[in-house]
Amino acid sequence: MKLRQIRNLAIGAAALLSPVALFGQAIPIEIAASQTQANPTNQQPPSTNQQPPSTAMQDSGTNANEVSQTMKDKSFLRHAAEGGLAEVKLGQLAAEKAGSEEVRAFGRKMVDEHTTLNSQIASVADSMGVRLPKTITKEDQAEYDKLSALSGNDFDTEYLTVMVKDHRKDLRDFRDEAAGATDPTLKTTVESGEKVIRDHLITVDKLARDKGVPVPPHGGNKPPAAPTS
Repeated sequence: MKLRQIRNLAIGAAALLSPVALFGQAIPIEIAASQTQANPTNQQPPSTNQQPPSTAMQDSGTNANEVSQTMKDKSFLRHAAEGGLAEVKLGQLAAEKAGSEEVRAFGRKMVDEHTTLNSQIASVADSMGVRLPKTITKEDQAEYDKLSALSGNDFDTEYLTVMVKDHRKDLRDFRDEAAGATDPTLKTTVESGEKVIRDHLITVDKLARDKGVPVPPHGGNKPPAAPTS
């Protein structure tokens, strides 16, 4: 009788303890589920090695500007060389055929100083791999042929008219190139050439006025000032 009561008490105690045991097992399962939802294992952290696209775009823009300036530099050198050749050839003609000593002297000045400038331009062009023209343009050749048929005062008038026009254009071109050039050797050469051409323009403007040759206005700008040094 006592053994049966003891066994019944044991069974009852086991039945009371079983929900606790089961509940104790359920706790970690629910915690694990909540942790899985909060931190899913299949998500990857964002990559931190991506390069901002703006850097690539800036590099591309910089390279494009450099290429554009290089092309401009090479074009300038070619045109400057063509113009310099024409100044020398026309100056030689003026030294022979001009009607006045002042114009003949100006022609000799063109030969001497443009020959020097042409040599400087050729040196820079060689360092930049630019092939320069060896002859004058068709337009300059036509002007040379026209002047060859003139003499005396007619020659002086035509020659001075051409020199005023050419040196105004050359001065604009040299100023533009000096402002944009980044190569230090090229920039120095262009700035030196700009001073030479400005001096020529001052001289030929005055010479043309003294000879009664019409000189057009400088596009609303003052004539270039004479250098102070």
